[in-house]
Amino acid sequence: MNASSIVKGDLLPGNSRYAIAMSRFNGFIVERLLEGALGALKAQGVERDRISIVQTPGAWELPLAVQTLARREDIDAVIALGTVIRGETAHFDYVAGECVRGLNRVMLESSKPVTLGVLTVETVEQAEARSCDSDNKGAEAALAAMEMVNLIERLKSP
Repeated sequence: MNASSIVKGDLLPGNSRYAIAMSRFNGFIVERLLEGALGALKAQGVERDRISIVQTPGAWELPLAVQTLARREDIDAVIALGTVIRGETAHFDYVAGECVRGLNRVMLESSKPVTLGVLTVETVEQAEARSCDSDNKGAEAALAAMEMVNLIERLKSP
């Protein structure tokens, strides 16, 4: 296979509309992820009025909000943002695993891009490192959403 036969997405904004679902829990980190996501979309030419933002109590609730957003005709992709930091109990394993599993299910069932900007980390320091300006996972999730919207459109075309 040569490079000219590879179908891929790009970062052109087009008329796409995005939703960002963010959790309130660990908000000091999630706010930084949100800033990264909004900054990345803006840098690629997405107008702010083409972005909806909703907030859930925590990462556990993200899949339901994302599912509801993905069912809307006026949303082309959903960017999920949250932070789950391991504590001293097994709670982390349930919340992190089920959140990610739920988001994946929504993406496959809706056939719409759902990108994962949910940090699952051991420490606050790891969360801070993954939400800083130079390595912001919210920005990465936003760019992946743009690329996937364009890729899916190309895959639908004959």
